[in-house]
Amino acid sequence: MTTTVSGIEGLRSLVGTDLGTGAWHEVDQQTVDRFADATGDHQWIHVDPERAKDGPFGHTIAHGYLTLSLAPVLLGDVLRVEGFSMGVNYGCNKVRFPAPVPVGSRVRLGATIAEVTDVEGGVQAVVDLAITVEGAAKPSCVAQVVYRYYV
Repeated sequence: MTTTVSGIEGLRSLVGTDLGTGAWHEVDQQTVDRFADATGDHQWIHVDPERAKDGPFGHTIAHGYLTLSLAPVLLGDVLRVEGFSMGVNYGCNKVRFPAPVPVGSRVRLGATIAEVTDVEGGVQAVVDLAITVEGAAKPSCVAQVVYRYYV
């Protein structure tokens, strides 16, 4: 279920709130290949299914940064922010990739609003998130991401 919040005070009211988890999204080989083309990272473990069969995971895996780049879309499954003229990705405080995302697997995001602070023209929200693979024992990406929302 998506939590919809409006304005600064609405966003502040969510600090410490577990927003739950979103829907499952498949990570397919075409997405991985397009990410490789966009970034120039064509390492065989990501883009060569035949060679990857003999690799450490037995199949291709998504790039860690591809997994992280899914965060804004996946976050939209659990949080909708309204009442601002603009929102921007501001960066990350922490990012780790504890486990791979096998190509063809499904991922989803869980999130908690860690803090909301004032910045010129709006607020900054720090969100703790975890992206998990269906059936996996540990998350594939844990991060603390920072968004700015301007009034």
